[in-house]
Amino acid sequence: MYFIDAENVKKVYAEGRQKHTVAIEDFTLQVAEKEFVSIVGQSGCGKSTFLLMVAGLEQITEGRLTIDGQPVNGPDPLRSIVFQEYLLFPWKTVRGNIEFGLELNKIPKKERSNISSEYIRLVGLTGFENRYPHELSGGMKQRVAIARALVNKPKVILLDEPFGSLDALTREGLQTELLRIWLEAKCTVLFVTHSISEAIYLSDKVAIMRKRPGKIKEMITIDLPRPRTRDVFISPEFREYERYLKELVWEDL
Repeated sequence: MYFIDAENVKKVYAEGRQKHTVAIEDFTLQVAEKEFVSIVGQSGCGKSTFLLMVAGLEQITEGRLTIDGQPVNGPDPLRSIVFQEYLLFPWKTVRGNIEFGLELNKIPKKERSNISSEYIRLVGLTGFENRYPHELSGGMKQRVAIARALVNKPKVILLDEPFGSLDALTREGLQTELLRIWLEAKCTVLFVTHSISEAIYLSDKVAIMRKRPGKIKEMITIDLPRPRTRDVFISPEFREYERYLKELVWEDL
């Protein structure tokens, strides 16, 4: 049994009584527990729609979608999502933002502080606990968002173009940091990106989607050793994966 199991999923958006849009159709994807899987495809192919359905923020129209054998019927604290926009509370500090979910769950203050300190260390923000979002760089804000997503110890973390608004150098640094965090947090990751090289570097597997209605065209296993360093980008094996995946994506242009 796969940890995330989507079989023949269909998502239809109604637009009035007569018109409707099929965003995803015959979508099948299986993800093992603690696996890192990226989804790549052109804009509008349904990548983010599928992520929202896994998060329980959108309902499937047809098909089957289960996590750990249980149907996805709505949001669950064991599934956390990180968006491209940081969505931090501007009036809360780094610690306050990270502790928000713990506070909702009525975790005592001292315990909240101990837990948030652990995740502040995990994402490399020690010393910035009392800073406010306007005092942070874009990369630091995204680290806060990742820590906030991890603090309730979810089984699944969903990332929707989390580095899309960052400059190239910051993005590269956070890719490596995300791998470190994932190895330490030991959770299952679904990662949506437009960047083929990013997907190869991060992932155990890369799912290529076709145009709307979106479905999985091909699932590629990335057989590159871990832990990975930036040196892998210049390896012949990496270049061959990049060439093949680009061909799959370009077929839909």
